[in-house]
Amino acid sequence: MAKPSTCFTCTQCSYQTRKWLGCCPECNQWDTFQEQRVETSKTRNTNNALAGVAPLKMISLDAITAMPNNRMASTIKEWDRVNGGGIVPGAFIILAGDPGIGKSTLLLQVAHRLAQQYHVLYFSSEESLEQVKLRAQRLNCSAPHLLFSDQANLEEIITTAKHHKPNLIIIDSIQNCYATESNALPGSINQLKESAFHLMRLAKENTIAVLLSGHITKDGMMAGPKTLEHMVDTVLYLQGEDRWQTRVLRALKNRFGTINELGFFEMQEHGLQEMPNINQQLLEEISHSPGSVLISYIEGTRPLLVELQALTVPTKFNMPQRLISGVDPKQVILIAAILEKYLKIKLNGHDIFFRVSGGFKLKESASDLGIALALLSSYFQQPLPEKSIALAEISLTGHIKPINHINVHLNEAEKFGIKHVFLARNQKTENTGCAIQRFTHIYELLSLFSPDVI
Repeated sequence: MAKPSTCFTCTQCSYQTRKWLGCCPECNQWDTFQEQRVETSKTRNTNNALAGVAPLKMISLDAITAMPNNRMASTIKEWDRVNGGGIVPGAFIILAGDPGIGKSTLLLQVAHRLAQQYHVLYFSSEESLEQVKLRAQRLNCSAPHLLFSDQANLEEIITTAKHHKPNLIIIDSIQNCYATESNALPGSINQLKESAFHLMRLAKENTIAVLLSGHITKDGMMAGPKTLEHMVDTVLYLQGEDRWQTRVLRALKNRFGTINELGFFEMQEHGLQEMPNINQQLLEEISHSPGSVLISYIEGTRPLLVELQALTVPTKFNMPQRLISGVDPKQVILIAAILEKYLKIKLNGHDIFFRVSGGFKLKESASDLGIALALLSSYFQQPLPEKSIALAEISLTGHIKPINHINVHLNEAEKFGIKHVFLARNQKTENTGCAIQRFTHIYELLSLFSPDVI
């Protein structure tokens, strides 16, 4: 007879141990172990277990008839962009985000748009139908073909989906669903694994797209075991940036599209509204002043024009301060060291404050030249030419090097009225209406500033 037992499982990586540990030896995270009951049984004989099992029929790919996967486009362009053009039939998607960030609002708007052409079922496990109706009235989402339920029983949800055969089911949220065959509480590791597995099989075997909402931890990671992210086809994060009304939808995993794609929304009275011209709004906030430099970097397939801001002041301490946000601090410190080495600028005696406006996080070296010019502009207290942009890498020897996808950056810059572009000497470009100034070494950057301030 099976004997009940307990073990401790890490909520981040699913590592299991018989005793509680403060730090997980697998993922090095603290306070992540939760106690759970397990069933232990006598080991079965392998030969007996295989008796009577027929071998699977194997076929070649040439014998498979591929069905056209027509994506379900919601006409919410920012949502469709992040999903690679729309939801693929049979896809398994999870949307995570902070409490109150707008996950339920976005899901209801997507469901309303898709219900104009497709059969959609919406299961609200966190709110009653009355609460859902109030939100729908506020958002003007009243599609007659969109059906709702506030039940959280997983078996009932799957049975209902198989009976109605919809194109898409939405479950808000996975943490509140429960399977009766599991004795664990909703939101626990066992429940999440069990629920995710059955929903994945529902999506793949019945070609029903499944869209879930999920909670995140205090560290900003998706709540639940890491295996949950491995099971799904797409992982989306809805995040808020510096301005409280701005929401950014990110794709961190997408088997059917580009990862790191971004969609921009603005929270308004009637829900989340698209921000297709995000670069225009970013440029309106840029100030032409010393220490300000414009660069372009690519997130997914979209080039974004963002402002780098630097401030250098003589230090009053024995150890100069380095306060840097929005970019790897080591990158800024490295560029400052290169400027000091080759231009003899004593930045080691200055405090350096550096940030990327708009709350963006830069992860590519194409911003090297922009960082260098921002530091020089602040150091000399002289602004760069108005409506200019810097696009180049800098080597440890001080040489300025070309970057990839330069024509994508230039087309976006020209589209929004950029007049001057600073590039590497050997950067190959197509015809553009921008005035291009090329550099070989950082020595030549001093030509951008008046001789009397150098």
